[in-house]
Amino acid sequence: MAARAYWQGQIRLALVSIPVEIYSATRSGATISFRQIHEPTGKPIQYEKVVAGVGPVDTDEIMKGYEIEKGNYVLLEQDEIEAVKLESKKTLELTQFVDADEIDVLYYEKPYFVVPADDLAEEAFIVLREALRRTKKVGLGQLAMRGREYVVSLKPCGRGLVLETLRYADEVHKAQGYFRDIPDDEPDADLLDLAETLIEKKAGKFDPQVFHDRYVDALKGLIERKKKAKGGKIIEERDEGGAGRRGSNVVDLMAALKKSLEKPGESGASKPAAKKAPPKSTAAKKAPARKPAARKRA
Repeated sequence: MAARAYWQGQIRLALVSIPVEIYSATRSGATISFRQIHEPTGKPIQYEKVVAGVGPVDTDEIMKGYEIEKGNYVLLEQDEIEAVKLESKKTLELTQFVDADEIDVLYYEKPYFVVPADDLAEEAFIVLREALRRTKKVGLGQLAMRGREYVVSLKPCGRGLVLETLRYADEVHKAQGYFRDIPDDEPDADLLDLAETLIEKKAGKFDPQVFHDRYVDALKGLIERKKKAKGGKIIEERDEGGAGRRGSNVVDLMAALKKSLEKPGESGASKPAAKKAPPKSTAAKKAPARKPAARKRA
């Protein structure tokens, strides 16, 4: 495998230990990176590590320190930090198994691929994978990586396993603090039917290839135009659309939903529309039987 393992160790289930390797399942997307530039000279700004009253210092003079009181630090060597003994640095012990839907989406942080470290580990690895799949459970444990210990979940993924780091309880805000002012009202039945129809009209299988970072594309276009403008300022006119008309959104909700359904839809739109669309006149219902005449009028 070309990629470098992010972590190597073993998964332990009771008395069974399975040597595994963990690889990052994601990567950073395309971004536009800007440097700070000194405008008069066109040269990039540099940063130096400095000490107040001393000036610039060498990197080999820098240590890690923890402030125990104002201006007073405990200094630690890197090898002292690395020598901290924690069993989860080399072993992921599965201590609990839960249904996947018991873990709120807010707790999930980052996914990693898990593979057996060698041929000898494959049999036990496959047994664990299939046991999780059959029971529809997610394994939980704790794992130390890159300077901190994580709560992690383990679940089947194709022929392998996916490990996901989870946030601790104190890292997640309580939702009720943000949602308490939203009224607990039943929506209007007709509005709800129209909204459901619109959702069904746009329903489809998830395809991540459909989405891309349009902001990055726009910045690349701006950079290219700026190059051609040779320093000239470029400000695009922004289409504010419906911004600033929040009040009208509530008043016109029914009209807006109906108008949304009139727009050309995706494949499969006709079935839900026939089921949920608002009642039409008798003449409109008979229209399909007079298709030749309708084409002639068009």
